[in-house]
Amino acid sequence: MAMLLESWQTQSYFPYTVELKLRNGEVYGSVSFEIPTPKVKHTKENGVIAIDTNASPIHLATAEVSKTGELLSYQTINLHHLIGLSQNSKDHQEWILAHQIVDLAIQKNKAIAIENLKKLKKGKRGDGKAELRKRLHHWNAKKFLQKLKRIAILKGVELVEVNPAYTSIIGMLKYAPQLSTDKDVAGAYVIGRRALGFKEDTPENYERLLKDKAYLQFALKRYEEREKELRELMEKESNEYKRNAIESELRIVEDSKKLLTNLIQSLQSESSSCEGADGRNLTWQVLKVALLFPILGKVLPRDLSPLKPVLVEGVWDRVRSRLVPLEAGGTVPIRDFWSSLRGIVWTSER
Repeated sequence: MAMLLESWQTQSYFPYTVELKLRNGEVYGSVSFEIPTPKVKHTKENGVIAIDTNASPIHLATAEVSKTGELLSYQTINLHHLIGLSQNSKDHQEWILAHQIVDLAIQKNKAIAIENLKKLKKGKRGDGKAELRKRLHHWNAKKFLQKLKRIAILKGVELVEVNPAYTSIIGMLKYAPQLSTDKDVAGAYVIGRRALGFKEDTPENYERLLKDKAYLQFALKRYEEREKELRELMEKESNEYKRNAIESELRIVEDSKKLLTNLIQSLQSESSSCEGADGRNLTWQVLKVALLFPILGKVLPRDLSPLKPVLVEGVWDRVRSRLVPLEAGGTVPIRDFWSSLRGIVWTSER
């Protein structure tokens, strides 16, 4: 609209196409014309503002990354206010947010880095993830990123799209505990580093953990116990959707057992490898399986800080030694291990 107004005021016109349509007695018109692409002024030579989109909860995580790969600042932007809005109102709010992020990049004189989302996971009916599908229905991250890309081009900001493979896992395991941030900010940080050309090496203590047969057997035992619990829950549960959710977790547990079993077997044959059948490097996937549930008790925990002693000091042997059967029966809960390590006093639930 600003271009059209300026053209009328200066009488410096440009070619355009007008299309008129008659619909229910009303005439609708659309005007099409090319917008000149400005020169890119803000590039990744000065670093990036990296964006990570998340559906549960619905929000954005941004990370300002220096040209040398350091995390300078970060924030999370809650998007729950978009739920329940009409499509037009939602689009309007997304355009405003896209402008704000691009303006931030201009202020910091940096490029913008995003994931190259070719296919957004939407789930399917009956998979036990109805709440996630509902959130994805209310907010389409891919459409927002398209808006962001368009505004960046119009304002002369370089936009870098990166391969999203393992960005979330690397963020969770490497940077969230190390920098004391949540997993989404850590994921955005990895996106930013990848956009700048940095490669993520596996931390030394994590490499040692993947060669510790005793720990891997402990982790495998944890999954075997969880598998037994889930199968018992399946037999008792009559609700179809709850059964689907249990079955979904059961498949994750079975896949995790398979990864750990293959790694233990490769250690026994003295040919340690984290490659999949298709030749892909599965190191980060195996680390996720070996660390999250066995130590934290959850497949996708929000708090990753308990991993810091493992990452920095390599103390997974303490986890294994503290989770041995007691003489009176049962095992020592993981929280007791972390409370002793971090000096936290827990109140017993018994």
